Amino acid sequence: MNCTQCPELTRLAGRVGDISVRMNTIDRTQQSLDGVQTPAIQCDACESALTSQGDHNITVLLLEQLTVPVVGCDDHLERFSAVCGYTTDETATLVDHRPAGGIRCPSCQLSVYTAEQPVVPVQDGAVAILACPEHQAELVTRFQTGLDTQSQLTASLDMS
Repeated sequence: MNCTQCPELTRLAGRVGDISVRMNTIDRTQQSLDGVQTPAIQCDACESALTSQGDHNITVLLLEQLTVPVVGCDDHLERFSAVCGYTTDETATLVDHRPAGGIRCPSCQLSVYTAEQPVVPVQDGAVAILACPEHQAELVTRFQTGLDTQSQLTASLDMS
């Protein structure tokens, strides 16, 4: 999947600072979707997870009705999940196996075989969202909303 073919995801990705890379040929010089240079992935564990072949590095994010495969190091996956968790009353959960019900969206099921996926910067690492454009956009929006919520919570604590 080429992210530039989905205008909504491209718009959202620009807000978060998304970058699009080929997961098997990632390098340390990256550009965002709008062509602006973004910081390279500093986390060696994330880079290793993003460049390795096979599905042994795939973790599944369970967030309300979403069941989406994601790739990254454990620390940045936990951070991504926690930030997305600010957008729900339920708990965002990461599992290292396909859940019993599987991945419900047929397009998301096939996305793990797509060579090019959006990569969301998370602190000094990154998380690849292996989903259809609709669910990618939803997770990018939730991540951005979670960052905004976290910022507001932190700001209100700093003022007291």
